[in-house]
Amino acid sequence: MPIVVNLDVMMAKRKMSLNELSEKVDLTLSNLSILKTGKAKAIRFSTLEAICEALDCQPADILEYQAS
Repeated sequence: MPIVVNLDVMMAKRKMSLNELSEKVDLTLSNLSILKTGKAKAIRFSTLEAICEALDCQPADILEYQAS
């Protein structure tokens, strides 16, 4: 898949656990885990906005396009 999710990288940079992020963005651990492992098929803009706000980052810090 050419879209790579770097959520784990941003969480490490911000020293934030999955539990803490889950509480801040009001998402279940399982949904965040699916996103973090790159298994998600889609993400809502409202979810992306909440994650960016919680991690103080831009969408490009989380999502990356890699040409094949």
